[in-house]
Amino acid sequence: MTTTAQDVISVKLERAFDALDANGDGYLDWSDYEKLGDRYIQAYRLDKNDRRARAIQTFCQIYWLELLRHAGIDGDRLTKEQFVTANRLAVIDTSRLNVTEGGGHAIFDVIDVDQDNEISRAEFERFLRDVWRSEAPDAMEAFAKLDTDGDGAISRQEFIRAIREYYFSSDPDAPGSLFFGQV
Repeated sequence: MTTTAQDVISVKLERAFDALDANGDGYLDWSDYEKLGDRYIQAYRLDKNDRRARAIQTFCQIYWLELLRHAGIDGDRLTKEQFVTANRLAVIDTSRLNVTEGGGHAIFDVIDVDQDNEISRAEFERFLRDVWRSEAPDAMEAFAKLDTDGDGAISRQEFIRAIREYYFSSDPDAPGSLFFGQV
């Protein structure tokens, strides 16, 4: 079955929902985002007071609150459908948090372990394996596509561009569309 261009973003967000749903209950709540922040901290052995750890925790908390705000619900958990809708609204409303920019930079700073302002293949593999627990066979193919200039590393600019593509591009072959495997 072919995914229509209009549905590509929804498919990507549905995959993100599945990756975030830590206990597999079909809902996302604050504990799922808290666990995401903890996965970064544990995977990269960051001290909780490290600025990168604080940035990831703060991003997760604000992102979660923005999703709740945009979901327009009174509850404290989201279904997959509510998550997709809330994400689509949150990424275009940058009045409080720019998900693609602020979150992208905070994540990049953690992944770039050697702080050389680029993500190596090993650093990207660690990110997929230890944070997202992705063993998808095509996951590392994403690295080559994210490295748009072919220099063997993902620059900060390439990474932020990919985050933007993840949330905004309806092109299933766009580098940013490949974070959770081929759409």
